[in-house]
Amino acid sequence: MDEKIIKQGLDAIALVDKDVAKALPVFGYPPPRIRPVGIETFFSIVVGQQLSTHAAAAIMLRANELLPEITAQAILTKTDEELRGVGLSKQKVIYVKGMAEAILNKQFDPDALSELDDTSAIQTITALKGFGSWSAEIYCMFSLQRQDIFPSGDLALLIALQTLKGLDDKPTPKAAQAIIQHWSPWRSVGSLFLWHYYHGAPT
Repeated sequence: MDEKIIKQGLDAIALVDKDVAKALPVFGYPPPRIRPVGIETFFSIVVGQQLSTHAAAAIMLRANELLPEITAQAILTKTDEELRGVGLSKQKVIYVKGMAEAILNKQFDPDALSELDDTSAIQTITALKGFGSWSAEIYCMFSLQRQDIFPSGDLALLIALQTLKGLDDKPTPKAAQAIIQHWSPWRSVGSLFLWHYYHGAPT
């Protein structure tokens, strides 16, 4: 989703959502978020689970020193202790090694995900240990560039939606999906705007 697509999508949402229409001139359009396809992004998604962006970035710097090229083969040449030494938890070591083994055993092919529809791609990713819906949705949005995904389990999105809509309580993921249903087919762009709104980015 480049700047042109983001503007097109948000302008379309603003036509059907008065709250977005009111907030958009104040907060402006969010910048694109584009990640490469493949194992390196899956590795970084595991690293970032339940961590701040700053902490995750520090771990990825150390991981890139240990693994100048992040491949399935390279991951499996490292011991658990080496991977934990760069900051991965015991569980995250299990997750990245499990992913690497699945790729080498041809049980998981990151390159084939682009050929699948959104639902099938998410189901394929979540079949991996340690990859929940949020991880799969983030990959589909930022790497596969799918335009109609809303990661309803993301806390920042729920808080932003509560504020944007003037709700008394933070909506549940199910309620949030219903609230933004009319954003389709631009829910990924809408999600980008909610993160932008959450952080109070200036125009």
